[in-house]
Amino acid sequence: MNNFELYVPTKLVFGEGEIKKLESLVPKDKKVLMLYGGGSIKKNGIYEQVTEALKDHTVVEFGGIEANPEYQTLLKALEVIKNENIEFMLAVGGGSVIDGTKFLSSAALYEGDNPWDILAKRIRTYVGLPFGTVLTLPATGSEMNSGSVISRKETKEKLGMGGPGLFPQFSICDPTVIRTLPQRQIANGVADAYTHVMEQYMTYPANAFLQDRISEGILQTLIEIAPKVLADPNDYVAASNFMWSCTMALNGYIQKGVPTDWSVHMIAHELTAHYGIDHARTLAIILPSAYTKKFEQKKEKLAQYAERVFNITEGSVEDKAKAAIQKTEEFFQSLGIKTKLSEYTDEYQGFGAKVAESLTAHGMTKLGEHRDITPEVAAEIVEMAY
Repeated sequence: MNNFELYVPTKLVFGEGEIKKLESLVPKDKKVLMLYGGGSIKKNGIYEQVTEALKDHTVVEFGGIEANPEYQTLLKALEVIKNENIEFMLAVGGGSVIDGTKFLSSAALYEGDNPWDILAKRIRTYVGLPFGTVLTLPATGSEMNSGSVISRKETKEKLGMGGPGLFPQFSICDPTVIRTLPQRQIANGVADAYTHVMEQYMTYPANAFLQDRISEGILQTLIEIAPKVLADPNDYVAASNFMWSCTMALNGYIQKGVPTDWSVHMIAHELTAHYGIDHARTLAIILPSAYTKKFEQKKEKLAQYAERVFNITEGSVEDKAKAAIQKTEEFFQSLGIKTKLSEYTDEYQGFGAKVAESLTAHGMTKLGEHRDITPEVAAEIVEMAY
């Protein structure tokens, strides 16, 4: 196991009816900016719960943050923060709203002229404008980590940022919010969380026994509850286990002391940036090809994954590893998620070269746990996913 440091300061408030605790969690002496997305919270009752809890607070609202938070939209919110002298933010939404709020947390205190530099120059944030969250869509784990991904349509870019100053002070996770979610969003959430675990688990054996077992437990739980929560979002047991699995998939615990990959995400971001494909679905497109391309480096861990998660015990290491890739792709497909780029667009020829060009421009020339996925290799992975 590798040396590591763990810092997760977010207070997590989990369970049905816990949104009412906003009244005490949000400071009453601060002017608050409440951020949300396209307005679904006004249809499912969450908006009323939040505003009731904050009736004694001074609150300014900003809605319209997109599913892939758009830089230009966030700049408008940044103007509100500065013009209204906002002192605290509350993100009410899924990972996109929370990611957007993290960018604003950094940008609000950024002293440079161009906030995009925070992303383009990978500037880490050590102190940000304080914020909390009310999670409405389990998927990204953004409610309990310090990472964020922002899109910029005009340049077809999707870049990440982070730093210890971007942890939410608190996050409220009420599993009953799942009852009103479309099946597509639930399926995306499962695939997103599943891939988050895989990016931290599917590398090579590192003698981190507990991290492996926790990762495998999250994967098994997602496989078990996915059909249940899709069939009946009112199933509180399935919903609560789904929500907690998504949080645990990316709150920092399973990545400590082990090598991590993240090449699937970096490549998949380009698909969203260019085609607008849902983030989770781009992951499902790229992951099988990435593991097939890097088969020799990953086969030992793939075989372990086959045995422990899918109960595949017969055959050689190679046989089990190949079966694991196939089973993973079949799991994504069981969620109703297509796993080939050609199933999403007819304009895919030559896209591998565009991905290589974009990764090079962003300085992402050595991806993966071995730092051996060059832009050229990334292009081959994309082409394998056509």
